[in-house]
Amino acid sequence: MLPMMTFGEEFVGPPEPPPEPDQLNRLDAPRDYVSGKFVDFVSSIDRFFGSDRNYQESNDSVLQLDIFRVLGYGGEKKFVQSTRANIRLPMAEQKLHLLIESDPDKNATVDPKQSLSPPLAQPSTPKSYAAALRIEKTEAERWHLSLDGGIKFHGLIEAPTPFVRSRASLAVPMELWNVKLSETVFWFNSIGAGETTQMDWERPISQPLMFRATSVATWLNNTQNFDLRQDMIFFHKLDERNAMMYQASAIGVGRPNTVVTEYVVLALYRYRLHREWMFLEMSPQLHFPRALAFHTSTMLSLRLEMLFDESK
Repeated sequence: MLPMMTFGEEFVGPPEPPPEPDQLNRLDAPRDYVSGKFVDFVSSIDRFFGSDRNYQESNDSVLQLDIFRVLGYGGEKKFVQSTRANIRLPMAEQKLHLLIESDPDKNATVDPKQSLSPPLAQPSTPKSYAAALRIEKTEAERWHLSLDGGIKFHGLIEAPTPFVRSRASLAVPMELWNVKLSETVFWFNSIGAGETTQMDWERPISQPLMFRATSVATWLNNTQNFDLRQDMIFFHKLDERNAMMYQASAIGVGRPNTVVTEYVVLALYRYRLHREWMFLEMSPQLHFPRALAFHTSTMLSLRLEMLFDESK
């Protein structure tokens, strides 16, 4: 028997049953497959280039030894080495790591010019080394949380000083894009308290080509201003041994008005020199600093890197 209806009402039949679990699995499987392939591709790019994200978020042990030489604008006639290690300790369900690094208060989290691949300024000779313990947690391969507490050693004369860092990152897939948000809060005895906010927009163009737009803002309590950086990057993996990176960057400060202090255009060639752990980089760069009225200054960055992790 049909239900009674008044004039103007439309008959609405019984609600459709929810999709069966098998149907949901059929709909999710292609998306999960594409997302998984994308994540694997991005991870392989970051691992090949020895990026900061690979160092920060890999649950495997990672050791990076770098020898830099910068020629031209801002360069000095010397080689500079840097070291950092993220060692997974066999306890606490693989959530406890030992960190060893040089000049932890001058890395890319604090100074927008000091990224490892490639540096946009002459790296300084390490003046301190640090050891820290890290507790980290990963949720559903999207959230990554870590807390560091350590001691920085300045040599035999100065007393060691403590430092703390905390980092959280979130990956948000959006159709063909992947958005990565990260927030780092830190305190060092030498530079005080600060925080860094970073946003990455990533999209695969084809299997060997990927685009990434990175926005970084670092605030230091001692200086009361933001250091800003915007990168537009194309990664092109030529084969298993060769890769190229093309990058345009703008660097500035906010006090609170934003002022661009430098533009940079560069190419980077990275070659796997030996087996799976030794790499050679060459990066010709064009710098347009405000201090020189944005006139062109050339730079060439050279790096020999030894990168060890459990996947190599």
